[in-house]
Amino acid sequence: MNFSFAAANKALAGLLPSASPVTYGILGFCCLLYAASFLWTIRLGGGGISAGGMLGLDIGDINSRVLDDLGASLPLYYVIHEPWRFVTAVFLHASFLHIAFNLWGLMILGPMVEELYGSARYLFLFVVTGAVGYVLSSVTGHFSVGASGALLGLMGVTLAVTWGKSNPTAQAIQSQMIIWLLLTVMQGFLFPGIDNYAHFGGFATGFVLGKLMRERPPVTPQEQRNAAILGWVAAFVVIASFAMVAKSILQAT
Repeated sequence: MNFSFAAANKALAGLLPSASPVTYGILGFCCLLYAASFLWTIRLGGGGISAGGMLGLDIGDINSRVLDDLGASLPLYYVIHEPWRFVTAVFLHASFLHIAFNLWGLMILGPMVEELYGSARYLFLFVVTGAVGYVLSSVTGHFSVGASGALLGLMGVTLAVTWGKSNPTAQAIQSQMIIWLLLTVMQGFLFPGIDNYAHFGGFATGFVLGKLMRERPPVTPQEQRNAAILGWVAAFVVIASFAMVAKSILQAT
């Protein structure tokens, strides 16, 4: 098992950028999914500019039926039979502005958390916080997509790590996280269509995991092995979830 994890990690290291490989991988995957969903929406006669969103309009809207087929999170009554939606919804986005804002936040927060925890545990944190956020969203009856719950999870992790630290760098990061958190909460109340429940679930999960996990990359062979297991389990869950989406689409056609 150790040899398999080492070989797989080495193989992937040659395919991804050396700095923040998982962040770039998530960013690229989200962009590919958005492009595919946008082309599908165009085929159905949509994909233009419509009223709504944070800036008063949405560009490149994705058809809700397309999002549903690709794995959007649904109210619990529907999603309980398709639990992979808690994972797939994290990587889907409803418009160009939606994905642009989320990926902008990912490029700011992602590299910092990935450097702190290592790429494998960072992937685990991203997937788990995003998925748990959608569990809460689903329980409260929402149709939702987007990586913002996972981004709030990264905020929660960062805030947990810096909480109570007295050095200037930690205090500066903590202050920035609190400002971003307050701005996110304000946006959730001011603008329609923002899933506050997914945000809260992701943030709370991230804060708890930030308190439980050591805030440094794995050092010892045992830590590296455990981190690799977490990362590969998270990757397998994502792959298996989208495989179920593909199976559902093929069965429907």
